[in-house]
Amino acid sequence: MHIRLIAVSDRQPAWVGEAFDEYAKRLPGQWRFRLDVVSTARRSGDQSGAGKAVETEGSKVLRQLKPSEQVVLLDETGQEYTSAGLASQLQNWQSAGSDLTFVIGGPDGVSAACRERANSRWSLSLLTLPHGLARVLLVEQLYRASTLLQGHPYHRG
Repeated sequence: MHIRLIAVSDRQPAWVGEAFDEYAKRLPGQWRFRLDVVSTARRSGDQSGAGKAVETEGSKVLRQLKPSEQVVLLDETGQEYTSAGLASQLQNWQSAGSDLTFVIGGPDGVSAACRERANSRWSLSLLTLPHGLARVLLVEQLYRASTLLQGHPYHRG
């Protein structure tokens, strides 16, 4: 199983890249984990501009997805997991045998078509997180889940 993250985002601060890269390099090699960034669409000052931007971003995300991929949308209304629960869910996703793609939407969320394409939704927190922090938290939790599955002492909780 290969795992990737599609993130709708503009340039992130250096600390985001450093933290993300640190955890990404610790992930199991067989995952061939990678980050694909979709640039945010221009927004006009009114509400319809945000809606058009979300649709544009959604189309870009959907074009990158293969029909066989399992898609997990990071969404505030999604399933919450403990670290152990995420490890268990990750094992279930691996058992399905498909590649796994996580999606973080843009500043105004994701399109209805992206929501429909998602096989599941995951809420990282009830809090609203900055995009870069969500990206780092995702990869750290994937690393933590992998260590739990391997019996590695990284997770001591």
